[in-house]
Amino acid sequence: MAGGKETPRQRMIGILYLVLLGLIALSIPDSLMDAFKNITNSLDKSRDNVNQSLKDTYSAFEKGKLTQEGEKAKKAYDEAKQATAIAGELNDYIESVKKELIVAGGGINETTQDVNARDNVDISPRIMINHKKADELREKVAQTRTKLLDLLGNDQKGVNFSLNVEDPVNKNGSTKKWQEAYFGDGIPLGAALTTLAKLQADNKNAENEVVKKLLGNVDKAQINLDQFKAVIVAPTSYILAGQPYTAQVFLTAYDKAANPTITVDGRSVPVTAGVGNFSSVYGEGSHRISASISVRGTDGTIKTYSSDPVMLTVARPSAVVSADKMNVLYIGVENPLSISAPGVAKESIHVSMTSGSLSGTGGHYVAKVSSIGETNITVTGDKGQVLGTTKFRTKRIPDPKAFFAGKSGGNTSAANIRAQDRIFARLDGFDFDAKFTVTHYTLLVVKPRQDAIIKPGSGSVLTGDMKTALNSVTPGSTVVFRDITAVGPDGVQREIDPIVLSATN
Repeated sequence: MAGGKETPRQRMIGILYLVLLGLIALSIPDSLMDAFKNITNSLDKSRDNVNQSLKDTYSAFEKGKLTQEGEKAKKAYDEAKQATAIAGELNDYIESVKKELIVAGGGINETTQDVNARDNVDISPRIMINHKKADELREKVAQTRTKLLDLLGNDQKGVNFSLNVEDPVNKNGSTKKWQEAYFGDGIPLGAALTTLAKLQADNKNAENEVVKKLLGNVDKAQINLDQFKAVIVAPTSYILAGQPYTAQVFLTAYDKAANPTITVDGRSVPVTAGVGNFSSVYGEGSHRISASISVRGTDGTIKTYSSDPVMLTVARPSAVVSADKMNVLYIGVENPLSISAPGVAKESIHVSMTSGSLSGTGGHYVAKVSSIGETNITVTGDKGQVLGTTKFRTKRIPDPKAFFAGKSGGNTSAANIRAQDRIFARLDGFDFDAKFTVTHYTLLVVKPRQDAIIKPGSGSVLTGDMKTALNSVTPGSTVVFRDITAVGPDGVQREIDPIVLSATN
C-alpha cells in the first residue's frame, strides 16, 4: 500500500485488511478449544466412575456390615451419608454456574458438542468476576473442604484432597488471585467450563475418600469383652471302657456385639452375638479338629488366635446288619475292604487274615485269597486286644462268556463277520476288573450245500486260514466257535459256552 496516491476503495481494503490481521491475532485456535473439551469429557467420565464406585461401596456395606455390625456400622453409615450430602450441595451449585455460562455462550453446538461461544474471552470475566460468582464459588469450595475434613475428626492421617482454592503462584514467584487465574481476563469460556468440571471431579474424589475412610473405620472397632462363660475342653470326645476321661475347665470371655471371623478346619463358621456355631458331619474314625478366630484390634490390624486341637472319634452305629450270602472274597483279584473299629483311630488298628494276605493302611485294605473255602479277618488294637473277627467265603471268579463280532450268539451280517480278526472272553455284570484271555478254540464255517470248514486255533487272534474261511461267508452261512478255553486272573483254564452265529444280509 506504500507509494502513489490511493483511491478511496483501496484505502477501505487496506483498513479491512488491518482489521482482519488483528482478528486473526486475537483468535484462539480450534485445536486448543478441542483440547479443553477433551479434558472436560475426561473429567466428567472420571467423575462418573468414582460415583459408580461409591454406589458399589454403599451397596456392599448395606448388605454386609450394616446388617452384621448393628449400631457400630450405623453411626459410620450416617456420617458417610452426611459427606455425600455435603459434596452433593457443592456439585449442584457448580452445575448451576455451568448452566448460566452455557446459556450466556449461546448453548451447546450440536456439531462440536461444545458451547457455541467456547473461544469467547468476555463471558467468563463478566459473570464470574464482575458478578462475583467466582468469589461465591471459592467460598463454597472452601466450606465444603472444611466440612468433609471435620467429619473425619482426628482421623485425617493420609487424607490429601485435591479440592482446594489456593491462589496459584506464577513462574516469577508472584501470586494471582484464584478467581482471576481461572475465570478472569483472557480466559476463554471453554477453559472456564473445564475448570468447573475439574472442581466437580475433585469434589467427588474428596467425597469418595471420606466415605471409604468412615466406612472402613467400622473394622477398627474395639472388642469389648462383656460376656463370660465357663467351658470344658476335652482332648477327645470318645473313650473306651476303662480309659480315664480328662478335660480342661476355664473361664472364657467374648464380645456379644462383635462378629469375628471364625474358621474350623479352614471352613467359615456363622457367628451370632459373638459366638460361632459350628456344625459338620465327619466320617467314621478319628479326626483332629482345630479352630481359629480373627478379630481387628484397636490399631486396625487383624489378629488371629488359634485353638489347641481336639480329637473327635466317630464310631459306626451299634446296630450292624451283615448280608451272610454276600460275604464273599474272590480268588485272583484284589478285594477292597474298609475296616474300622469304634473308638480307635484307623491308623491305630491292625488287621490280619487266614488263607490269604492283606495290604493297605488308614482303614482301606486289599485282600487276596488263593483257595476256595473260608477266611477270617481279625481286627486288633494297639495293645493287642481283639476288636472283632469277620468270616468271609472265598470263591472262584464266575466263568466268562465268549464274544465274536460283538456277539455271543444269534444273527449278524456277513460283512460284520468278515471284518473281525479275533475272539474275546469277558465277564458280564461282574464288579471286579477281571480279564480273561482265550487260549484255544475250534472254528467251523458251514455254507449252504457245502462241506463244513473246520479250523483249530490257539490264542485269541484268528489265523490266516481262518480269515480266508471267514472271507467266504455269505448270507445263510453259519459260523461256530466251539471247544473254547479261556484263562483268567486266577490262572485256571475254563471251558466256556460255544458261539453260534447266523450270517445275514
